[in-house]
Amino acid sequence: MTIPSGTDSPEKVLVIGIGDESGNDDGVGVYVARRLRKLNLPHIKAIEHSGAGSQLAELWKGKRNVIVLDATASGAEPGTIFRFDTTKQQLPTKLFHYAPQDASLPESIDLSRAQSTLPKRLIVYGIEGVNYSQGTELSPVTKKTAEYVLDLVIEEVTRIANSKVHTHQE
Repeated sequence: MTIPSGTDSPEKVLVIGIGDESGNDDGVGVYVARRLRKLNLPHIKAIEHSGAGSQLAELWKGKRNVIVLDATASGAEPGTIFRFDTTKQQLPTKLFHYAPQDASLPESIDLSRAQSTLPKRLIVYGIEGVNYSQGTELSPVTKKTAEYVLDLVIEEVTRIANSKVHTHQE
C-alpha cells in the first residue's frame, strides 16, 4: 500500500491512540498508535493520550483530519470493531467509559461541534476488549483486532491522502 508523497498540503492525519496501558485491553488505542509511529508513514502523526476528554478537544483543534482509537466495554463480542464518522453521526456515550470527574470522548466531540472546532473529518474506531483488569498485556483477541484496525487506519489515511492529491479540496 502506498501513500502519495506529492500532495499540496503537508498536514498529516492526526491519529490519537487513547488508553491506559496498565488496564490490559484498555491500552489498545495506545498500542495501535505506537505501531503506526514505528511504521513512520508520511501522512500520519500518531500520538498517545490518556483519554481525558477535557484535553482531547485541544489536541484536535485546528486539525482537518483526525482518527481516534480507543477501547470499548459495551458488552459486545470481544474484538468487535466500531467505526464512527462523527461529522455525520453522534458517538454513543455507552461505548466509551471514563472517570466521572472528566469529560468523555463523546462529550469532547459534542463540545467541539458546539464551538465549531470539530475537525473536517473526525473518525473514531472503538475496539471491544475483554480484559480490563490490572496488567499490561492485550488479550489475544484484542491484539489480533488491533492489528486489523492498524491496516484499516492505514487504508483510511491513504484514501484521505489520495483525495488531497486528486481533488485539491483539503
